[in-house]
Amino acid sequence: MIRFENIEVTFGDFTAIPELNLEVKQGEFFTLLGPSGCGKTTALRTLAGFIEPSAGEVYVDGRAVTRLASDKRQVGMVFQNYALFPSMSVWENIAFGLRVRKEKAADSDRLVRDIARRVDLSEEQLHKNVAELSGGQQQRVAVARALVLQPKILLLDEPLSNLDAKLRHQLRQQLKDLQSEFGITTVYVTHDQDEALAMSDRVAVFNKGVVEQVGTPQSIYDESATEFVCNFIGDSSRLSADFVAELNRQSRRALDPSANSYLRVEKASLEPAADGSAVPVDGTVISRTYHGLHSRYVVRCHGSEIRLLVKEDGGAHPVTGSPATVYVQPAHVLQYHPETGISLDSRLQEANRA
Repeated sequence: MIRFENIEVTFGDFTAIPELNLEVKQGEFFTLLGPSGCGKTTALRTLAGFIEPSAGEVYVDGRAVTRLASDKRQVGMVFQNYALFPSMSVWENIAFGLRVRKEKAADSDRLVRDIARRVDLSEEQLHKNVAELSGGQQQRVAVARALVLQPKILLLDEPLSNLDAKLRHQLRQQLKDLQSEFGITTVYVTHDQDEALAMSDRVAVFNKGVVEQVGTPQSIYDESATEFVCNFIGDSSRLSADFVAELNRQSRRALDPSANSYLRVEKASLEPAADGSAVPVDGTVISRTYHGLHSRYVVRCHGSEIRLLVKEDGGAHPVTGSPATVYVQPAHVLQYHPETGISLDSRLQEANRA
């Protein structure tokens, strides 16, 4: 559906994207994820036609659109601040693109009312000024304004970043539901890893203009192909060489103690695995913080500070300063070359190249 082929984007002497090769499938919810300044929004704006690359081609449905004006690409966009017109009603905001396209009044009215119904905006809200609406309702207006033009692709540039945490969590599900209902190919930009994991069919993780890994949310999290991805996604404990050597000693594994090694917080436990496959490593609790449904522990053992989560079920748990045994399955350890930051797992290297 969408293909970036050898895309390079420069601004003067600065190269924002050195070489981007990426494909998005028909009907997919695809997220560009990364920290501020990593190139994800630049890639999105290049697809939208707001930035012309210095090299390479952008294809939509097999057709090169790199030199096409943005309004000729059949792309709808929702901006970070929604870019709604405060002096216009909701109806006028949604109809704006139709008026620019010189649609007949009757057709515009029908299209606006149809899309408003589908994004759950009432007849009463259509006649309100956008300033009278809540943040969530304004977001639906922005999405309706983009979708009323019946684009092939919907682009979303951090549309939830200006909202509070509770509303953000609520609206990301609504956005995903809307995307599923319309079946429209969607490219979403965010720096929020939770959003990316919860909403996406696939994710591309950007770092300094380069895509470090593309995959499903689960593969990005559980099988991080580079050290950057491992550290950017989720929460992990850095393992010492001594800790890795202890895992090898007890399990006869061949983990590399000289590698940069990590363990996801939910992969460590204070309880042995039912099948006995986890290695016990003795240590001392150095902190515990309560979070309602669970507590977060830090246990020092063999030169590592192992962070882990313990479900609050009313049972007795170790206190700060007390001895504790951490159980780890060596297969869950993620290891990276100390110079290149690339996974030592050949399966992940191959998956990342694919």
